[in-house]
Amino acid sequence: MATINFKIQEKAKIDPTKIYIRLKGKDFDYNVPTELLVSKKEWSNSKQKTKSLAESDSKKLDINKTLKDLKNYIVDELNNDQKEGFSIDKKWLTGKINLFSNKSSNNKTDANFFLTSFADKYIETSKNRTNKRTGQKLKLRTIQDFEDTSNKLKFYEEKIGKRIKIIDIDLKFHKDFIEFLRNELLLGENTIGAKIDNLKAFLRDAELNRIKVDPIFKSKNFYSPSSETQDIYFDEDEIEKIKNHQFEFDSYLDNARDWLLIGLWTGLRISDLLSITKKDIKDGYIDNTNFKTNIPVTIPLHPHVKGIIDKRSGELPRKISDQNFNDYIKEVSEIIGFNENVLGSKMCIVLDTDNKPLLDKDGNKIHRKKQGMYFKYELVTSHICRRSFATNLYGKLDTLTIMKITGHKTEKQFLSYIKTTPKHHAEKLKNYWDQNYK
Repeated sequence: MATINFKIQEKAKIDPTKIYIRLKGKDFDYNVPTELLVSKKEWSNSKQKTKSLAESDSKKLDINKTLKDLKNYIVDELNNDQKEGFSIDKKWLTGKINLFSNKSSNNKTDANFFLTSFADKYIETSKNRTNKRTGQKLKLRTIQDFEDTSNKLKFYEEKIGKRIKIIDIDLKFHKDFIEFLRNELLLGENTIGAKIDNLKAFLRDAELNRIKVDPIFKSKNFYSPSSETQDIYFDEDEIEKIKNHQFEFDSYLDNARDWLLIGLWTGLRISDLLSITKKDIKDGYIDNTNFKTNIPVTIPLHPHVKGIIDKRSGELPRKISDQNFNDYIKEVSEIIGFNENVLGSKMCIVLDTDNKPLLDKDGNKIHRKKQGMYFKYELVTSHICRRSFATNLYGKLDTLTIMKITGHKTEKQFLSYIKTTPKHHAEKLKNYWDQNYK
């Protein structure tokens, strides 16, 4: 158990003198000065606070309260960072004192100088901002992503022991921050890329507000990392197996299988798929305003979907949560027999060097995506619906028609969903040659 004490150097020639904090644990013992000054005659090393004779002075009372708050802050940060595996050293303690001092300053101009203060201000204003193209307010998920990026930047401030100035965002910061996200927080390349994209958004807005920034953030060297994901899809033969498998009628697996088939033949995002109601189905079509982009989408009912509705006497499957859908379709896929080994990525618990789960600041197990060879059913998630829909239609219909149904705005976005393998393309070429060159 670590202990925290405050003292002054009684033999120091300077008066008033700085108050020191001593952090002592089993494997460390550090003394670091704070920015708090106190007169020697008004300080008690034994009680670790200003003497009672000075308590009529509100400034001295403020010192005692600040020391109490600082002690609580260091205790909380020590507990959290030890869980995260951070090295507790003199630099760590100095950094925490500096961060505490900055948090306590309540300087209203911070947002003009410090990145995380500006980011928090940006997030607050974003809650009432509208998308210029759609006129709609930003989605909660977008705001949450901004908040997560701001939190990651604050973790980095704690790591380096100082606040980040907006003007200091250069290529060295870019490199160091990416390494921190990759090696300390164990984030995947695409997740890191999303955080850098948000960082660029903060800097663009700062520049628009005439805050001085280093223009290097607009160069190609200030890149957002990415990696090609190894995603799976169901081809039409596999979808037929899903349709034909006999589950007990209206069991949770039968219900999940039917929603899976509807997703595979509509290409809707999970939020849109599970929000479809009977009222959305008219004259053999699903009329649905896309939840994410508010784009009206009309999709003809596939015979499999018609069969599901007929089987259920004109009703859709019972409502199900996103999480249960993801869990149950893995079970469905395993039972049907999609157990071949394929390359992909799935969420795994992160283990430390002793093979024990790493915990976050709240004591929860840390999960990260890990690429490897897995049974196909293990990799099945709601995203397989959209990928399969786009992949199975690609090359059979013109791309624009498919995009109008999936709601993709650009061909680049759409093509990212196409998961046809090189072998599949080779087989198509072989079939063409076999038919046309005897």
